[in-house]
Amino acid sequence: MSDMMRRGATAPLAVSPLQAATDWSELRDWFALLKPRVMTLVVFSGLVGMLVAPGHIHPVLGAVAILCIAVGAGAAGCINMWYERDIDAMMRRTARRPIAAGRIEPGAGLAYGVFLGGMSVVLMGLATNWAAAAWLLGSILFYVLIYTVWLKRRTPQNIVIGGAAGAFPPIIGWVAVTGHLDVLPLILFAIVFAWTPPHFWSLSLWAHEDYERAGVPMLPVVAGARETRRQIMLYTVALAPLALLPTLLGLAGWVYGAYALSLSAGFLYHAWRVLAEPQDAAGVSLRRDAAARGAFRFSLLHLAGLFGALAVDHWLRSAGLL
Repeated sequence: MSDMMRRGATAPLAVSPLQAATDWSELRDWFALLKPRVMTLVVFSGLVGMLVAPGHIHPVLGAVAILCIAVGAGAAGCINMWYERDIDAMMRRTARRPIAAGRIEPGAGLAYGVFLGGMSVVLMGLATNWAAAAWLLGSILFYVLIYTVWLKRRTPQNIVIGGAAGAFPPIIGWVAVTGHLDVLPLILFAIVFAWTPPHFWSLSLWAHEDYERAGVPMLPVVAGARETRRQIMLYTVALAPLALLPTLLGLAGWVYGAYALSLSAGFLYHAWRVLAEPQDAAGVSLRRDAAARGAFRFSLLHLAGLFGALAVDHWLRSAGLL
């Protein structure tokens, strides 16, 4: 009897499938607070900034730096979800976010974001240098204070100015290796900065009802669909020479230049399709914004392709293959 009692006392507690599913669902909610889909492109651009920087960083420290960029971006996204939980709840696209849907308590979400943000900055400083940590801190504060708190609910230029927040990672990656700024990371910053408006306005064209319902002054809500289409075209035209600038200045080779030229042509084509899509008198698409959806998807390929081509071009030149 005593042996059975001892075995019973030390036996592991059974976890029901329902409890396991609930625990996993809660973990997914905490991960979702970091906006992982947005984080992917942020991390990739930061990695490329690190790969093309002159000098050397230990692979382990480089991995830590990329982790810090990812966690810092996720922390900014988490605080954004905390602050925007009221408007997130009004929009179909965001209503199921963990805080807006009530699955995570707002105060806990805010504390989570602040803790992760602070930890990422300190760890970046200890692993690489404090200049990179300062740039990381600046990117988090810019996204939270300038874009989320100040701009988003006040002006249709929120995406134009706020786009700087997503343009910091190449600079952070570069400075993590070198400790200082240079021309190429500034060009990469400018590329992401100019890319953000046509990327996001393509999304906002087919999500404008959400923004209108939530009272967010996105360009299609304030200026109308027709003006938004025109602005998408103008920014895409401005982006094309910026994308070619690394090759034109001798900072990248012809491999990057060829990809930049083809990707820019593709983006211009999609922007033209958005502009020329059949519309009613107000500029609203008669095809359910099929062209805008296509432009949004291509814009993701465009930026990832540019940065990927730059990394490949740099590797080929460093290896003496070009």
